[in-house]
Amino acid sequence: MSMTRFARLRRSLVELFPERHLYIRSGGEMRSFVLTTGRQMAIAGGVAAGALWMGVSTASMMLGAMAVSGHDQELARMQAKSERLVADREARLNSAMVQLNQAEGGVGELAASVERRHAALAMLLTEFKGQPGAQAALGPAIAKATSASDDVNPLRRIELVRAGQERLVDAADDFARTRADRLRLAFRLAGLTPSSFTPKGGSLGGPLIEAKDSRALAAVLDVDEDFAERIQHAATNLSEAGALVEAATRLPFARPTTATPQTSSYGVRFDPFTRRPAFHSGLDFAGSTNSPIYATAPGVVSFTGVRSGYGNTIEIDHGRGFKTRYAHLQAIGVRPGQRVAVGTRIGGMGSTGRSTGPHLHYEVWVNGRAQNPSRFLKAGDYVLQGE
Repeated sequence: MSMTRFARLRRSLVELFPERHLYIRSGGEMRSFVLTTGRQMAIAGGVAAGALWMGVSTASMMLGAMAVSGHDQELARMQAKSERLVADREARLNSAMVQLNQAEGGVGELAASVERRHAALAMLLTEFKGQPGAQAALGPAIAKATSASDDVNPLRRIELVRAGQERLVDAADDFARTRADRLRLAFRLAGLTPSSFTPKGGSLGGPLIEAKDSRALAAVLDVDEDFAERIQHAATNLSEAGALVEAATRLPFARPTTATPQTSSYGVRFDPFTRRPAFHSGLDFAGSTNSPIYATAPGVVSFTGVRSGYGNTIEIDHGRGFKTRYAHLQAIGVRPGQRVAVGTRIGGMGSTGRSTGPHLHYEVWVNGRAQNPSRFLKAGDYVLQGE
């Protein structure tokens, strides 16, 4: 029965790919070529495999572009939400000003309140000192919060200063939140959990976030609870952003080469030697022999030498389970046990081991498992955009 089915299948293939004769006349001579059924099937299989590979590559590129676009849309939604919160607080401020004008007390009490708020803002702005982009983001709000026209009565001047203080704390909170959100997204792009790279509990540090809640902080600063809560929120976001920036400097977010094109991606590809699908555990960057290779994060060189298939190889341990591998090198410029900083030149590009030409094979490992290095490179670019 099985032989009958095989014979039917064979007849179907012969009918689909009948033997064809190709005649070519050149220089007065006639040549003939025979395209057998087997040859035609091999050609058709090659065309189908090429089309499948192009489809998979195109889908992979589209998915990567959609992922980055999705993260940008999330930031846009966060920005719109922040603007709505600012408008709501402006309305509450105007209502509060009306109540203050109607309540007992006078200019002296309002002035004392303004002074206490200024002291709290001074502590907050100390935390922002030296942060990239902080001066440009907060400069206009600081100028408005510390000045008022001399052409209005004292009570109105105090009200204007208080309004400026509200805008300044909103600007600080927005800056800190945006910075922290961008860094959290960068870590997620790399497949990492941001919270695992920030201190737990109340160990972030700083007097503005050591208090257990905004009520306690309001009592310490002698300001209203709502104002204290917003100051604490801004300080907490800024502190978390600082912790993520510090963590990012220790992770392999930098690029191992410069001005070299990527020639192979992470995942299944056609092996250049066997011409069959095989898993590729890293990224390939092509370049000239001895093109500089750089450490992508600080760490300790854990291995230098020859590995099977990889040729001359360098491995660097970055701590917390992170390791990077640089293979097919022509030259090795470091030794085991040596500490290296991010951007340190560690070797030169080559074509040793199982290689078809000068290139770098780069891998990222986390807790003993190979990861997609492209995710870490995208995360590094995203971190740089926020600086």
